[in-house]
Amino acid sequence: MLAGSCSAPSSPCGELGLARLRFPAASAKPLADGTCRAGFKRVTWSALISVVAMASFVTEVLAHSGSLEKEDLGTRISRLTRRLRRSRFVIKIGGCSLRRTGCTFLVSSICATLGHCLKLGEVCNMISKKYSEFLPSMQSAQDLVTQVDKLSDDIDQLKSRIESEVRRDLHVSTAEFTDLKQQLERDSVVLSLLKQLQEFSTAIEEYNCALTEKKYVTAAQRLEEAQKCLKLLKSRKCFDLKILKCLSMELTIQKQNILYHLGEEWQRLIVWKFPPSKDTSSLESCLQTELHLCTEQSQKEEKTPISPISSILLAFFILGELHMKLKSFGQMLLKYVLRPLASCPSLSAVIENQPNSVIVRFESVMTNLEHPSPSEVFEKIRLVLEVLQKQLLDLPLDTDLENEKPSAVVLAEILGDVIWEDLSECLIKNCLVYSIPTNSSKLQQYEEIIQSTEEFEKALKEMRFLKGDTTDLLKYARNINSHFANKKCQDVIVAARNLMTSEIHNTVKITPDCKISVPDLPSPHEDGKLEVQRVSKSQCNELVNLEPENTLDQHSFSLPTCRISESVKKLMELAYQTLLEATTSSDQWENLQKLPQLAAIHHNNCMYIAHHLLTLGHQFRLRLAPILCDGTTTFVDLVPGFRRLGTDCFLAQMRAQKGELLERLSSARNFSNMDDEENYSSASKAIRQVLHQLKRLGTVWQDVLPVNIYCKAMGTLLNTAISEIIGRITALEDISTEDGDRLYSLCKTVMDEGPQVFAPLSEESRNKKYQEEVPVYVPKWMPFKELMMMLQASLQEIGDRWADGKGPLAAAFSSSEVKALIRALFQNTERRAAALSKIK
Repeated sequence: MLAGSCSAPSSPCGELGLARLRFPAASAKPLADGTCRAGFKRVTWSALISVVAMASFVTEVLAHSGSLEKEDLGTRISRLTRRLRRSRFVIKIGGCSLRRTGCTFLVSSICATLGHCLKLGEVCNMISKKYSEFLPSMQSAQDLVTQVDKLSDDIDQLKSRIESEVRRDLHVSTAEFTDLKQQLERDSVVLSLLKQLQEFSTAIEEYNCALTEKKYVTAAQRLEEAQKCLKLLKSRKCFDLKILKCLSMELTIQKQNILYHLGEEWQRLIVWKFPPSKDTSSLESCLQTELHLCTEQSQKEEKTPISPISSILLAFFILGELHMKLKSFGQMLLKYVLRPLASCPSLSAVIENQPNSVIVRFESVMTNLEHPSPSEVFEKIRLVLEVLQKQLLDLPLDTDLENEKPSAVVLAEILGDVIWEDLSECLIKNCLVYSIPTNSSKLQQYEEIIQSTEEFEKALKEMRFLKGDTTDLLKYARNINSHFANKKCQDVIVAARNLMTSEIHNTVKITPDCKISVPDLPSPHEDGKLEVQRVSKSQCNELVNLEPENTLDQHSFSLPTCRISESVKKLMELAYQTLLEATTSSDQWENLQKLPQLAAIHHNNCMYIAHHLLTLGHQFRLRLAPILCDGTTTFVDLVPGFRRLGTDCFLAQMRAQKGELLERLSSARNFSNMDDEENYSSASKAIRQVLHQLKRLGTVWQDVLPVNIYCKAMGTLLNTAISEIIGRITALEDISTEDGDRLYSLCKTVMDEGPQVFAPLSEESRNKKYQEEVPVYVPKWMPFKELMMMLQASLQEIGDRWADGKGPLAAAFSSSEVKALIRALFQNTERRAAALSKIK
């Protein structure tokens, strides 16, 4: 019972919750109180029978208590305590360790409980008996501790051995797991490769079946799947290169095989018929050229809702060969169909619809036109392209017929990209160029051609041959004024050159009565328009009546009768006709007047030419032939004209910029009533806009104009703005204190940011010099400073700045202007009157 449990109710140890006992190890170090703080070896319950027996002993003593005296019992217990002090133990009660001396604890308990004993003799006998039984157990306690220590060492060794074996087993297991994982990965890769090989093989088999059945779209799709499988196989670095080479070779062979079959089908469906002669540019050859588009679907061919031609094109697209095929077809279409229609006015396109095909051929139409009309050419080409769109290029959006995935493939756009650049160039050179009028009176008729060009491009965009942007064809047609001017100049130059190089001995006779046939010249009207000057009969009679009695002969200023070269006479007629046509031409807005940068560049160009004309003739005068050295090579007389041309253009640009500055300042509401937030906001906005315009203009002219021209131009524009501001402020009749503060703030903005517009050079550090010289280029700069001073100054300070008409204020403003400002700034007081009296 004692070895099995110590929780019996009759046991004090059970009442204390004794669960486990530990003996101190041999290596433990004793503390000051006699206890040991070290690890303890666990003792089994059978080894502690003697200790538990003492608990039973106490119980028996209490049961048989007698009348012994306390002194004798205390003496015996003290002796017992000294003998039992050799062994110590620790009792764990409720999880807390209590260190006690083994026998001391028990004997103390005995002393506490036996104080009430009445039968002392019986108790002493019992103590002697129990002590004699307990003593052997106490002697064997040390042996028990030794055994427990040994057992603990054995347990530690066993634990170390087990841990070592576990670590070794764990290492082996980890290595095995790693090997298995790697093996699994290798197997997964192999399985994936085998799966891809299976997919490749399946795709090739289905491709062969589809190709045999002439299901070209399906065959192309399966071949593309095989291509993807091969691409994945090539991405595996561990795969056998020999197998990859074999697969690549097989795929290449199969692709060339299907391309061959597609080419055969294409040639069967798209048939070109040419004349036997090699000359394909003649009219007869064009009439024998035909294009056949087969619409019949073969019985063995794949049954699809699309035309067989479109099916072939779709297969080409899947294989990535569509662009090359359409490019080849587009070049032939342009060469044998579209270009002849654009260059030959007698050719017309004919469309024949037969049961199994559509034929595009030509027929000849009688015409007297040397060059075709643009409207007719546009209509012919649109007819041909409409047939191609319907029979060849009308492909549905579902390129993936099985999965029904939408596609962005537009065959018309591909063909348009291939042929449009060459086609538009052909239309311009062979058609639009010859439609440009040779006389300005026919320019209005050209609007019909512009409209037909717009309609032609709109139709092509609806058929998706063209994209949304405006093309070069329409731009060329709309730029008729420039083309007309260029053509007119070329025609005049060519005609004049032919006349001047013609034979001089072909002469004609001229007499004083000979006159060049020229219509009535126009004269300027009051509103700036030109009208032909006509004289009524009554006016003629009045003029005749006003003639003096002695008149000059009618041939006084006529050339006498002589013979001149016929070419010279025609040359003068050409000059008269050209100048007459120039007088009736409409004015064209030029970019030179619209864009500041172009105006500056044009100014520099003219100055550059004038600079070289000064010395050009003198440099070569002595090296030319004698006939050219006699003053004819001097170009000095052209210098003023070129300088005037550049100066006038730049001055026109300056006037336009001044107008914009004044227009912006006009929104400042005369700078009046600045205490009103709306007025102040408008004035502030106007100032910011003026500064922004000047800065932008300075940036545009930077590194373009010469530095001196740049500074003069920017100084003139800034001076214009400042003069306007000064004029508006000095015209105010009443300026309150708040108005003066806000006007000063606006002026300070101009004063701070105004010099920044002087940046003639791109290097900012080099512009500081010119920004410090603002008063040199802006005459109103110093008066502007004096105005700012007056807006914040007192009467005394204004009088000091006037200095009896000798100060800086007197140099900036007249006495009347200063007096007006004083009256506007200050109230009518004696001090103001005294200050006004000093301003003389």
